[in-house]
Amino acid sequence: MGKAWGFGRHGGPEVQEFFDRPDPAPGRGEVLIRVDVAGVNPLDHLLRSGPVDGLDGGRPFPRVLGMEAAGTVLALGEDVNGLEVGDAVFGFALTGGGTYAETTVLSAPHTARIPEGLSATVAATLPVAGTTAVDVLDQLGLPAGATVLVNGVGGGVGLAVARLAVGRGLRVIGTGSTAKREHAEAVGARFVDYTAEDVAAAARALVPDGFDGIVDLAGGSSLRTVAPLARDPRNVIAVGDMSVLDLGGRFVERRVDRENLERSARLALDGLLAPVITAVHPLSDAPAALAAVENGHASGKIVIRVA
Repeated sequence: MGKAWGFGRHGGPEVQEFFDRPDPAPGRGEVLIRVDVAGVNPLDHLLRSGPVDGLDGGRPFPRVLGMEAAGTVLALGEDVNGLEVGDAVFGFALTGGGTYAETTVLSAPHTARIPEGLSATVAATLPVAGTTAVDVLDQLGLPAGATVLVNGVGGGVGLAVARLAVGRGLRVIGTGSTAKREHAEAVGARFVDYTAEDVAAAARALVPDGFDGIVDLAGGSSLRTVAPLARDPRNVIAVGDMSVLDLGGRFVERRVDRENLERSARLALDGLLAPVITAVHPLSDAPAALAAVENGHASGKIVIRVA
């Protein structure tokens, strides 16, 4: 039996609970891992709050929270290629196994080996934040010297986008609350504080001719405020708000396969995709870790050290 943190029904934080569960058996195309580190993401509490098509695996309650992890392979299911027992790996729990647990199952096609020199802590941040940063900037395809606005720069994905964009030679402006300034500026972004100034006016003053690209991580009214700042509405790409399509923009095209995980790991090794990890919680403190992300005040990336 292993310890896990999850939820017994859909709802708010009140439905969360610790429970014991046997090691899950890896199904076809899955690997069982001992979890060393789990990443914490907004999608985790969204899955707790209600069903999300294709992401719960049809598993019964109680379900384990978490979508990304790094650990060691303990067993292989059928039809698993390219991975072996004993491998240090990182990847996605796309079949509903969860990752806030001592052991779990990852989807093998969406799992990769951790390269030598990369820590499990960093690797656990890459499946969501790392690959999203790669995807959105590849989709924009901007040349060096172009301008990009990262709307909502202070979280794990926003800082990853900003750092990678700076590494590609882009001029980066990021928006966020006052508490996010230090981390945004540390990765090379010029910061606009939406709590202290008119975001659209301040951003337009910095880039009067309009932005070559906008990456939106805030959604809602914030997206509608910054979208007109793009020179071409097709170069407004949102990560979480599908209403971007109504504005003439695009939704991020996600690639969560092994190839993209391996690419993200190489970029991390090269220092071009350095996650800003601001808190490391033990599994016993998982409620606080998720609460910090759910309330929207967390800066950078939060992880849970399980092993």
